[in-house]
Amino acid sequence: MDTIKQFSIFVENKKGKMAELTRLLADAGIDLRTLSLADTRDFGILRIIVNKPDETQQLLDAHGWTYKCTSVIGIKVPDIPGGVAAVLEALSSANVNVEYMYAFVNRTPGRADTIVRVDDNDAAFRALQAAGIETLSAKEAYDI
Repeated sequence: MDTIKQFSIFVENKKGKMAELTRLLADAGIDLRTLSLADTRDFGILRIIVNKPDETQQLLDAHGWTYKCTSVIGIKVPDIPGGVAAVLEALSSANVNVEYMYAFVNRTPGRADTIVRVDDNDAAFRALQAAGIETLSAKEAYDI
């Protein structure tokens, strides 16, 4: 079981900054696989997973963007009532704290993939496996 590299990028809450960042990625042939934006009045944190994480890190460094690369877990959540509840119950039962999570579109019918950031990846993987909940490999996440 492996984790997925997620970039949390500090973006000033100014007109055109998101466009600047996404154009930089696009011009480098980097494709966004997921994104989540949390903002305040002055800045936002853009969380992204991309198809080329190593190249993204080099690009962000070269262009002076402030970011953090974090290990997250991708979960294959059944797209049924209670699908997310089962995931959260499995993690809670193992005393794993969920710091944040967000869903993203996939191409598999009947599934709602989710990214989760937890305080203990190893314990989370064990709890999910014990509950029969599948996780995404890094390759699957980057190739979506």
